[in-house]
Amino acid sequence: MRFSEADNSGGHLIDGYGSEGLLIDGRRYRRGLILTPTRIIEDWGPTQAADLTAAHLEEVLALAPQILVLGTGARQVFPDPALYARLMQARIGIEIMDTGAACRTYNILMSEGRRVAAGLMPL
Repeated sequence: MRFSEADNSGGHLIDGYGSEGLLIDGRRYRRGLILTPTRIIEDWGPTQAADLTAAHLEEVLALAPQILVLGTGARQVFPDPALYARLMQARIGIEIMDTGAACRTYNILMSEGRRVAAGLMPL
């Protein structure tokens, strides 16, 4: 899916997503990544939500976002809550959804000026 009328003046914006990968600021990414308005951390995370570990989420914790939007691939998959308990202890909100929904949600939160991070697994 390609977004229209995108304005990336507030930071990195997801231009589109699909089976070919994520399109961010005109560049295509085919592997998982962490995205914030100011950073793109490539080659992040597992290819499947079942392989998510606490170490993957520690990388996000180090960025100190207000909220993590976790995209779990083509389908919404809820990891074991014990994995993200540390985020909740640090008062970082977490929303878990399929990667397409996570892309759309990230763009909205980023455009609102929120300190958002997206952990996006491939579709």
